[in-house]
Amino acid sequence: MYVQLYDTTLRDGSQGEGINFSLQDKLLITQKLDQMGFDYIEGGYPLSNEKDYEYFQQVQELKLKHAKVCAFGMTRRRGVSAAEDTGMQALIASNAPVCTVVGKTWDLHVTEVLRVDLEENLAMIRDSLSFLKSEGREVLYDAEHFFDGYAANPEYTLQTILAAQEAGAEMIVCCDTNGGSLPERVVETLQAIQKELSIPVGIHCHNDSDVATANSLAAVDAGAKQVQGTINGIGERCGNADLVSVVANLSLKKEGYEILTRGEGLSHLTELSRYVYEMANMNFRAGQAFVGRSAFAHKGGMHVHAVNRIAHSYEHINPETVGNERRILVSELSGRSNIVALTTKFKLDSDKELMGAILEKVQELESIGYQFEAAEASFDLLVKKVAKTYEPKFQRIHYRVNVETAGQSEPLTEATVKVKIDGDGEIRHEVGEGDGPVNALDTALRKALIPFYPNLESMSLVDYKVRVINSSEGTAASVRVVIESKDDQNVWSTVGVSENIIEASYLALIDAIEYKLFKDDGEMTK
Repeated sequence: MYVQLYDTTLRDGSQGEGINFSLQDKLLITQKLDQMGFDYIEGGYPLSNEKDYEYFQQVQELKLKHAKVCAFGMTRRRGVSAAEDTGMQALIASNAPVCTVVGKTWDLHVTEVLRVDLEENLAMIRDSLSFLKSEGREVLYDAEHFFDGYAANPEYTLQTILAAQEAGAEMIVCCDTNGGSLPERVVETLQAIQKELSIPVGIHCHNDSDVATANSLAAVDAGAKQVQGTINGIGERCGNADLVSVVANLSLKKEGYEILTRGEGLSHLTELSRYVYEMANMNFRAGQAFVGRSAFAHKGGMHVHAVNRIAHSYEHINPETVGNERRILVSELSGRSNIVALTTKFKLDSDKELMGAILEKVQELESIGYQFEAAEASFDLLVKKVAKTYEPKFQRIHYRVNVETAGQSEPLTEATVKVKIDGDGEIRHEVGEGDGPVNALDTALRKALIPFYPNLESMSLVDYKVRVINSSEGTAASVRVVIESKDDQNVWSTVGVSENIIEASYLALIDAIEYKLFKDDGEMTK
């Protein structure tokens, strides 16, 4: 059975706290979803704001290969004909080939929220869908609060979806709007209503009980032909069903279902997840199933030993299937197996004495606050140092950071660095300003280094984290700084530790730059 994927990241997902897509973001995500083979992409509510209106004008210029763009709206207002309703007019003006209309199915919402009588609500559903059908649109009906409504008054809830069917809806999408249903209720309800319908049903679950994905999978097993949700599960309150997990589970864990058959497919799932995180300006969720950075990360020595022998002994799928990768973490809990696995690319894993020396150095540094499991780039540099294959690209002579407020409404931060370029021997002395000490140091270092290493232009800092290690020392406590950097191909993390937060930041920043230079020269596999 083919299962349709309906993505509402651009509408329902954008209702999540702190999420705000620009018009360009929405168009780019639309193209990405189309490349993946999604069936429907809900672009937004064209009446709600100028950006959503403009989206539907510009999306028509995109040459989409697979996906149908959907405009979202509500049933007509009471006392107004569908043809004269501003919401209906906006749906038509969007020129979207598909209109998704949400209507009330719970009698509580009809009488207490809309404040109309039950018959008028049925008329609003019929009139709205009939009008859109007469204008040549494919119409999907989102039955809001469906499962709560059916539990409270199954007779009336059934009348609402039968009214939608009679008016020409191609599908009834059953929405767990409050996110309070469990899989057994979803299955029981869907099995009951499908006996009364002649059109297919879909499912739209919110995650307030942390079972939106489980509910969606259960609904498919119960006959649902379409799953609605968002990439990474973003959305209002606790979010929506995560289509990333839905896709992976239907494709890899269940039999008899076809999904994403027309696009790039599963191997780009991790890429899609991270693309949306970037567009939403959100940090990746490390523990996210299938696509998170920690989804196939192994830390305990016993686990790593087993994975090195038989990967599936501690992995439920091959990471590459969804475009992810296996990561071996290194910490004070590590055994020699972790070190061996991490140093295979350096072709040093057969040197048992060196493996022991690396493990000893890791444990020594972690005893003073370093942590390498979230700073793989610093670990790779450490390996080169212990193996005596590390030759720095530049050497620090000194640096200075100055913050002053005299005559300024905002603090002015200025950094001065003096470095010696290895191989060339030239001394560079540069000054940089920034929003803070790390930004100023980064600016000054770039001024000094880019004339010799122009590839640093493509490197940028993504994240900066600080943690106090021994808080009992008060203001004299050591701090650990982790910096995440990226370029056009990779993302990497580095760490620095010191009682001085500027020095800890500098150490992490230097590692980030050195790693970039070594990586680009192909020296991170030597």
